[in-house]
Amino acid sequence: MAIWTAARCVKSGVDNKPDVDAGALVDAGAGELARLRAIVRAFVAERDWDQFHTPKNLASALTVEAAELLEHFQWLQSGRMEELGPDKLVEVRHEMADVLVYLVRIADKLDVDLFAAVEEKMVLNRAKYPAELVRGDARKYYEYKK
Repeated sequence: MAIWTAARCVKSGVDNKPDVDAGALVDAGAGELARLRAIVRAFVAERDWDQFHTPKNLASALTVEAAELLEHFQWLQSGRMEELGPDKLVEVRHEMADVLVYLVRIADKLDVDLFAAVEEKMVLNRAKYPAELVRGDARKYYEYKK
């Protein structure tokens, strides 16, 4: 399993398309996702909670945490950092951590390589949303004329 660490997307001067810094990819054996998985596994083991961590239960918990994250942005104009303020930003960061923990846990339980899943999904997204067709346009893929 490989992971993404501090990947940089830069716009090239030639075609203005993003290029991913190839040096940003590292082996997960020493990477952050592997460390997160180990931290979460230890936390769960210390509490004997693995028995409750079915994929369905974890997906449900992830959804709840995502809703709690969204709640912080409810009624804000844009939700930018300045609008949140430092205290609310800490709360948002904690909710983001909860979402990530559950995502990493589901991936662990289902033996999903998250990096490979993202790579696979980006291939599908590139086919669905060709840059030359959708640049600067936020419509869904089925709203474009190909």
